[in-house]
Amino acid sequence: MTETTQRFFKARPESIGQARKFATDALAEWGLPARAENIRLCVSELATNALVHGTVADHGFLVKLDADEEVVRLEVHDSRRQHPEAHQAADTDVSGRGLTLVSVLADGWGVQDRTPFGKIVWSCFKAAGGTAS
Repeated sequence: MTETTQRFFKARPESIGQARKFATDALAEWGLPARAENIRLCVSELATNALVHGTVADHGFLVKLDADEEVVRLEVHDSRRQHPEAHQAADTDVSGRGLTLVSVLADGWGVQDRTPFGKIVWSCFKAAGGTAS
């Protein structure tokens, strides 16, 4: 089984919840509940980063999910090339933990440039017995 779905979201705060629901619904439809909560949290973090740091005026972001027997791959596409970096947030910081959370919940993550502009922040989640790549 290989499944793929994607959806574009407008650059507005309510899109974060819509992106979470999109991912949750797709995983349920595909019968992949095992890592759904981790994936849902990563969608939330990566979509928030895209909205806050990755979109230029009037540009939204794209969420794409690919799944096969071994791996679910989540991608969030946005319109800026600036690559995010995980860093250690201070105890008093009210933000700045998103990529740290992604690195803990996902089996792998990274960033790649997108043509003609922008970037893709991806994360992979092993299915039972699978390997992330």
